[in-house]
Amino acid sequence: MKEVFDKIHALEELSGYSKHERLVQGFINAIDEKLLRQGDLLPSVNIMIKETGFARETIVKGYKELIDRGIVESKNRMGYFVSSENTNQKLTVALILYAFDSVQETFYNAFRAALTTDVHIDIYFHNHNIEIFETLINKVVGRYGMYVVAPMPHSKTSEILKVLPLNKLLMIDRFEQLEGDFSYIVQEFEKSTYQVLTKLNDTIKHFDELVFFSRPDSDAPKEILESFKRYVSDKKIVHSVKTRYVAGSVEKGKVYFSTNDTQTWMLLKDCKERGFILGKDVGVLSQDDDPIKEIICDGITTYSTDFVLMAKKAANFVLSQEKIKEIVPTVLIRRKSL
Repeated sequence: MKEVFDKIHALEELSGYSKHERLVQGFINAIDEKLLRQGDLLPSVNIMIKETGFARETIVKGYKELIDRGIVESKNRMGYFVSSENTNQKLTVALILYAFDSVQETFYNAFRAALTTDVHIDIYFHNHNIEIFETLINKVVGRYGMYVVAPMPHSKTSEILKVLPLNKLLMIDRFEQLEGDFSYIVQEFEKSTYQVLTKLNDTIKHFDELVFFSRPDSDAPKEILESFKRYVSDKKIVHSVKTRYVAGSVEKGKVYFSTNDTQTWMLLKDCKERGFILGKDVGVLSQDDDPIKEIICDGITTYSTDFVLMAKKAANFVLSQEKIKEIVPTVLIRRKSL
């Protein structure tokens, strides 16, 4: 380790370097010259104070910058370790999403495009599984400069997220209450669903029944079902709630409302096979918009938040680290199916 300290001390001869900058650059030089390798344990703060003569605050600040850049990671009660030999990156981000689907892909592509090239992103998926979610959070804590997380609704979520530094956390997509002050860019489900159904009310009333697919174990927000129930009660709409779409069961005169794309594709396939005309024989409303729904069957009516806008705002938070608390509006996109 003496050679590493030599790298830090060597920078004393260069003008314009603060103690903080000498510490950070000294470690970077040691890594670039292979004096330190990924997984190596770094000196404790107390040892660094003794060997460099720097103040504790300077050492802690230096390690923090190296962590933010993804070069160093902090392991609880174990110390600081080299986590990457890529010293060119300026900031690393842990991006934790639900699953790899078209919506999440849209968010990621816009998020990546809005960031500078020296920001490194590692992407993880929890697949709506609370055990996987907890494992991922415990895996990334202390290893990244920023944490952008799409949480899942669960009684354990707030406790799991407590290990992350709130000033480095951005909650996206769905809102889960946490203790303390944190940033979020999310969508809203209850009021927006009711408003969308109300806007479509005159069209829905031309059909015999409104059918909503909602599984009890679904990852879909529960607020959507509650809004559906309130709408059909207020407007006296003939309706039914089914746990899933059964292949071949599509009927004329009904509007089908689904938050699950797999159910929607099955329904559309059956409509095509039976020659049903969307918007006339059968109505279809889908949650979350993407380019496929704009094209398929001459257009599917959707209501959706703007995931590209959400991604751009998330990227701005990562770059500026300015606190944000925002709900991205949900909009109705009317097409041929309803």
